[in-house]
Amino acid sequence: MSILKDKFITNRTEKENINKKIKETHVQPTEQEQNTAQDIIRKVSEQYAEELISKDISDISNQIASTVREYCNQLDLTYEEQKRIEKTVLSTVLGHGPIEPLLQDNDVSEIVVQKYDNIVYEKDGIIHKSEVSFVDENHLRTIINRIVQKAGRQINIMTPIVDARLEDGSRVNATIPPVSPDGATLTIRKFNNKALSGNDYLALGSLNRPMLYFLNACVRGRISIFVSGGTGTGKTTLLNMLSAYVPSNELIITIEDTCELKLQQPNVRRMEVRSSTSSDMLTVDQKILVRNALRQRPDRIILGETRDGSIVDLISAMSSGHDGSISTIHANDPENMCNVRIPILYSMNKDVNFSEKSIAMQISEAIQVIVQIKRFPDGSRKISQISCVEGLDENDKVKVVDIFRYDKNKKGFIATGYVPRSIIEKIRSQNIPFQESIFEVKRGEENA
Repeated sequence: MSILKDKFITNRTEKENINKKIKETHVQPTEQEQNTAQDIIRKVSEQYAEELISKDISDISNQIASTVREYCNQLDLTYEEQKRIEKTVLSTVLGHGPIEPLLQDNDVSEIVVQKYDNIVYEKDGIIHKSEVSFVDENHLRTIINRIVQKAGRQINIMTPIVDARLEDGSRVNATIPPVSPDGATLTIRKFNNKALSGNDYLALGSLNRPMLYFLNACVRGRISIFVSGGTGTGKTTLLNMLSAYVPSNELIITIEDTCELKLQQPNVRRMEVRSSTSSDMLTVDQKILVRNALRQRPDRIILGETRDGSIVDLISAMSSGHDGSISTIHANDPENMCNVRIPILYSMNKDVNFSEKSIAMQISEAIQVIVQIKRFPDGSRKISQISCVEGLDENDKVKVVDIFRYDKNKKGFIATGYVPRSIIEKIRSQNIPFQESIFEVKRGEENA
């Protein structure tokens, strides 16, 4: 009798340990488990298709969980296999539908639902097409509302566009008809809890040591910097890395659409743009926050992304006591940023009216370094140029000179040989030692 009792206790203990392990960790199913789970997901989705669309998930969760267990009990599975499959199925059916596994996968950085039956995602820098899809348009809309409700938002005919930040920091954008006439869309840019360091960038091959040395010195030496690049190139991640070099005794104000920066300095005040969701709610845009920040005595302003007329106030701040401020911007290259993109943003500020030459002069006085980042076909992200602003040329355009660049033919980073004297002088004026040897052209790079 004691042998049977001991065996019962052992089995119960093993099951408790398995339950605890599966509850506390992310289940990465084997190929066989995933195939079994997908079969059960299909059956459950068909069986509860109407309820999944029309009812609150909490009202049917127990019933669905019971059905999933029944399906699993019919299969020849070990206890652990059954529990792993149950968790995989329930997280999909009761969580966020077919994108639940993508949300749980730490290597997936972005999920794009182009239509209910067309899902793509970015993993390790590469875009992949998902083999799964939502049941139909209504299923997708149900999941969208389930997601945005966590941020206190709702999507409907009155508010067909929702831009929100989830509790974990992930950014969500969703649309429904008539804004997106072909059906609802959903984009989730997942929040990365791990801030990349300069050494991480070196390990990833995104820059080399002389470039990192230069950028480190520029931030500590209060050089005003713009990070430029296209969508999804990693501008905010790079901005976060650069911001880590700001001395801890400085007063910093960050301004973002959705708070993503993870600064560790003790004196950081975070500001976030707020959109109006009702007629009696004040819209707080970038321009308001930048102007307000100037009244709060910051040593530096770090603007997550410059994308409207707030550029006028930021440029003014950079050239009048808030040097060392940093921001990102959408632009194809440093020259395009200075002579095309920023003038366009100036025109969006209806409170001012500057001539082209005046705008160019303001840019040349405020911005000193531009860091261009690009995403390459293999999914890697590299700093393609580090450039400096050297006044105006003979045509009154902002003169931009490359200091470092990536040579795609040689697949390596090179120094151009240009020595930015004014930047070096300013860095040294902050009592920061600086080695000019980083600008030397290496043998074999002369004609690169």
